[in-house]
Amino acid sequence: MSKIEIKNLVLGSVSTNCYFAMNPDTKELIIIDPADRFMDIDRQVMKMGGKPVAVLLTHGHYDHILAAEKCREKYHIPVYAHYFEESVLANAEVNLSAAWDMPYTIKPDVTVKDQEVLKLAGYEIKVLHTPGHTTGSVCYYIETEQTLFSGDTLFAQSYGRTDFPTSSSRDMKTSIRRLLTELPDQTRVYPGHNEETSIAVEKRYNPLA
Repeated sequence: MSKIEIKNLVLGSVSTNCYFAMNPDTKELIIIDPADRFMDIDRQVMKMGGKPVAVLLTHGHYDHILAAEKCREKYHIPVYAHYFEESVLANAEVNLSAAWDMPYTIKPDVTVKDQEVLKLAGYEIKVLHTPGHTTGSVCYYIETEQTLFSGDTLFAQSYGRTDFPTSSSRDMKTSIRRLLTELPDQTRVYPGHNEETSIAVEKRYNPLA
């Protein structure tokens, strides 16, 4: 039986999924990609009765980060991102906020690397570096819960765009095939946009499989 409670809000100008992953025993809660509208995020945290312990960023594009600073300030929690993504987060042109919204930058408190295991909220969360959409894109994998937060790498029968600064179509293909090869079929995939999927479905229907 799963021991994780996952909720999401669709936020911001391009309908980004912000996820709330909570340990039902301790009520410790992780916020993945706080996209926008902090008041809505705070309301969801209160609705779940959660105690935020960390913000995990899958990558640095503006539509995944606009409420990160307010989450850090309100809950006094660290922001995590891959170390390659620091330059994306620090540059409003590269993270697209300058062109698509208001210029916004943020510095993560903790930088992570591939295969690193984060111990948060009672879970062991493996970092999978999956470049392609950006150079420092990552997925967060909780093996015990058969759960993957895939950001803008793996979508339902699709994948993230590769025409942005630091993107690479070659890296995206490698990253998708890595996920579909390394992770069990029953893994539930929670992407940065649109509906959830599974590794089994993506092995069969993803165009990069």
